[in-house]
Amino acid sequence: MTSIPSAVPAATADTVDAALVGELLGRYLIALDDEELDDAWARSLFTEDAVVTFPMSRHAGCAGLAEWHRASLAAFARTQHLGSPPVVAVDGDRAVFRANVLTTHVHHPGGDRPALFRAGTLTRGAARRTPAGWRMTELSFHVLFTEGEPPSRT
Repeated sequence: MTSIPSAVPAATADTVDAALVGELLGRYLIALDDEELDDAWARSLFTEDAVVTFPMSRHAGCAGLAEWHRASLAAFARTQHLGSPPVVAVDGDRAVFRANVLTTHVHHPGGDRPALFRAGTLTRGAARRTPAGWRMTELSFHVLFTEGEPPSRT
């Protein structure tokens, strides 16, 4: 866990905490496109009681969270998730944040749909300081626009 010396002014400590919380979202988005999503990944970003909400599904708890993400991403050949710098508000050992996220999803070859499905979302979340450092407790994505066709529901 990152420790901030007690002599550091509160405003500076909040700025450091806000950066650490914002980094969680950045690490999350990059991992979706470029890393192996496993239980260690989930625990490095989320609390045990975290809730993640996509526009079409929701998962509660850290257990099974990596598998849930892998299953969601399997609908596509590739993805790219681009996030704006998050706006973070810290209140002691808790924080809330929001950011814009643009996603591009590349469909698997074949079929008659356009190759790409894009979405612009407003992402909101919350985080809590734990003994292991900051972890997200909530993460949700609210669709602002789409382009192309989402994958078929099976």
